[in-house]
Amino acid sequence: MDLDFIAFQDPVVVPYKAVLNGGLQPGKDIVIYGRPNPDSKMVVFNLRHRYGIAFHYKSLFEENVVVRNTFENGKWGAEERCGAVPFKRDQLFQVTISCNKEQFTVFVNGQQAHTYKHRFAKLEDIDVFEFFGDIQLFFVKT
Repeated sequence: MDLDFIAFQDPVVVPYKAVLNGGLQPGKDIVIYGRPNPDSKMVVFNLRHRYGIAFHYKSLFEENVVVRNTFENGKWGAEERCGAVPFKRDQLFQVTISCNKEQFTVFVNGQQAHTYKHRFAKLEDIDVFEFFGDIQLFFVKT
């Protein structure tokens, strides 16, 4: 799939944080358009709740790996590390984070990149989306 996209605005300030009114629920999608910097080392997004991070997604360019995890009760769970970084430095991307009853699915430029089974089941309590890293962020729909 070719990504066709024109931004008529200044990039969104990174780090970016948005409140998800009413929390998440199955069928909810978050859509992001951006471009990693030419020297990008990482791109990270988190779906947070009051007591931790339900879904942590970190792309590490130097290692060419994506780390997925959950932070609860003051500690990280077991990391899931697999798959190549689905972003290319200095190239536009579209990310869709799709939530269903069992898992999050991450699509990059229309292609499924990763899945992550829910470890934190109270989806309605997931009320903050944040995005940071070495990136120009153009658009976010929560």
